[in-house]
Order: sequence, then structure tokens, then C-alpha cells
Amino acid sequence: MSAPTISPKELHERRQQGQCDLIDVRTPAEYREVHVTDAVNQPLDRLSPQEIMQARNGSADQPLYVICKSGTRAGKACDKFIAAGYENVVNVEGGTDAWASSGLPVVRGKKTISLERQVRICAGFLVLTGALLGMFVHPYFAGISAFVGAGLMFAGITDTCGMGMMLAKMPWNQAGSCSGGSCKA
Repeated sequence: MSAPTISPKELHERRQQGQCDLIDVRTPAEYREVHVTDAVNQPLDRLSPQEIMQARNGSADQPLYVICKSGTRAGKACDKFIAAGYENVVNVEGGTDAWASSGLPVVRGKKTISLERQVRICAGFLVLTGALLGMFVHPYFAGISAFVGAGLMFAGITDTCGMGMMLAKMPWNQAGSCSGGSCKA
């Protein structure tokens, strides 16, 4: 079972009529750069459906809306909630990108290098290093390039990027004002 979706404009209208709980499952650095007003940051890699649902107290019977950059991570987060027995979760179609491009209110902060770009930079560096070491030091160093290439293929096939998950945990990808795994606007 997959979670239902809602358009950014429809969610914005619902939020104007009353409180709607919205969590943003991107990394703290992505959240710090731009996020929907009043969205609470709960990074996907640290997401605990039980803790979030317990913290909601009186609004636990109301839908929980989940947003990310484009909708993919929010879908994975919704799957985690459903697997934990909480089925009243809704994925925001198109994520923060669609929200902002619809002209809806966002909070903009410090600009960062996207996680996707960081992965491309890191992978390119490792491939180049492996190739140069393979040519000038020992042919076995070409294995570094092969390993990175295999990792990129795996990431493309499974839509899971180990390098991206590791980079997301680096200090420069953490927001300084977060505590307990959540950041609030």
C-alpha cells in the first residue's frame, strides 16, 4: 500500500483553514537552504514514526503530511509510517521544489551545495584518483574507479545511494540549530 498524495496548492489551502502537521524528511542542510513555512525537519535516515506520532498528541487522528525535495524520500518516509502501523500519512506531490515553483511561501536560508552535486564531485574525484594511481603507481589502483562505477550503477538501479547517505552525515551537511534529530523553523 502506498500513501496518498496531495498537491502543494491543495495542502496550502488546507493549512490556511487550520493546522496541518508537515514534516520535511530532507537533510538538515537542505532544510536550512529552503523549506515550507512551519515544516518540521525530521531527516529520513533518523526518522522514527513512533516518536513522531507520540509527539502529535491530540492531532494523531489528523493526516500527517510528508515533504522532501521532489517526492521520492517523502514516499519512502510514508512507507516507514505505514509499516509502523500509521496509515494516515500523505506525500506532498513534487516536494519542496513544486511548492516553491507554485509561488507558495517558503523560508530561505543559507545556500549549500546539494547532496546530489556532492556525490558527483566525490565520485568524480575518486574515479580520477583511481585512474591516475592506476596509470602512474600500480594497475591495481584502477579498482578504485571500478568500485565507484559499480556503486553508481547500484545507486541508479536501486534508487539508494550509499555515498549520498554517508555525505549526508558529514558535519557540513548538518544544521547547527538542530537538536534531537529535528530542526524547526
